[in-house]
Amino acid sequence: MSTDGQPAPADPHAPHTLPDGIPALEASAHAPRLEQTQVVIITGMSGAGRSRAAAELEDLGWYVVDNLPPQMLLPLIEMSAHAGDTLSRFAAVVDVRGRQFFDDLESVLAQVKKLDVDYRVMFLDASDEVLVRRYESVRRPHPVQGDGRLTDGIAQEREMLKALRTSADIVIDTSDLSVHDLGREVRQSVHAGLDHHLRVHIVSFGFKYGLPLDADQVVDMRFLPNPYWVTELRALNGRDAPVRDYVLGQQPAQVFLDRYVEALEPVLEGYLGEEKTYATIAVGCTGGKHRSVAVSEELGRRLRQAGYRVVVTARDLGKE
Repeated sequence: MSTDGQPAPADPHAPHTLPDGIPALEASAHAPRLEQTQVVIITGMSGAGRSRAAAELEDLGWYVVDNLPPQMLLPLIEMSAHAGDTLSRFAAVVDVRGRQFFDDLESVLAQVKKLDVDYRVMFLDASDEVLVRRYESVRRPHPVQGDGRLTDGIAQEREMLKALRTSADIVIDTSDLSVHDLGREVRQSVHAGLDHHLRVHIVSFGFKYGLPLDADQVVDMRFLPNPYWVTELRALNGRDAPVRDYVLGQQPAQVFLDRYVEALEPVLEGYLGEEKTYATIAVGCTGGKHRSVAVSEELGRRLRQAGYRVVVTARDLGKE
């Protein structure tokens, strides 16, 4: 109130609020920088594959929240602006399970549109016949059927989502899609033009300690001269510069790396096509200390340059 008892004029700099009192971000100079934030809102018909689409994005490294009340989208976007790479890509499943909260989705999306953020609405759909079959197979009630029939719930939900389906950026009809087909559709829709999202784990090991059980590829570095027999290198390992230079300075090592990286490219791309989002490459030598470690580090460097996300570990380093 003002001093004369009249309502105080609205502060033009005060943030607008949603009906439940949650402040909405404004696309202004005062807002956080959100240019690098990518948001996918997953919605659509119950039974059409929303959970599978969310799991696919989670496997690709996205931060995923299931059954999020629409009003929480804006605080989550604001939080992502201050969290760096850890929340630069997140997906939220928003659907009729939110009950009365779901009704606010349209107004929340209007607020999101004002922000400098890359966001898309992904709508999962399927025919009524397919949805009935899927619900009958899991023997669960439809979230909005109440005391009515399953078909009544499906019809009511389809009417509720009619406008949202029309305005969605991505619509995927899963009626005739397998789980793997749906995964491909999600990846192509969301990750088109982005960097590689296959996670590659390169692990060095010693053959005398056994093969890594989870290896997709195994390569043997015992064809290279062993630094163990060089007195000044014996106590060092493949991460030390003298050993690295000794191993990688061999022409056979460079020939191997050039040809192996070239041969890996179609293999790694093929893994993605077969719904495999991670791969383990095991690089071995006798004890897992010198040659395998040096080659693993160099192989990881080259694959990172090619755009892959790579983690390099040395399983048996120190066991001697």
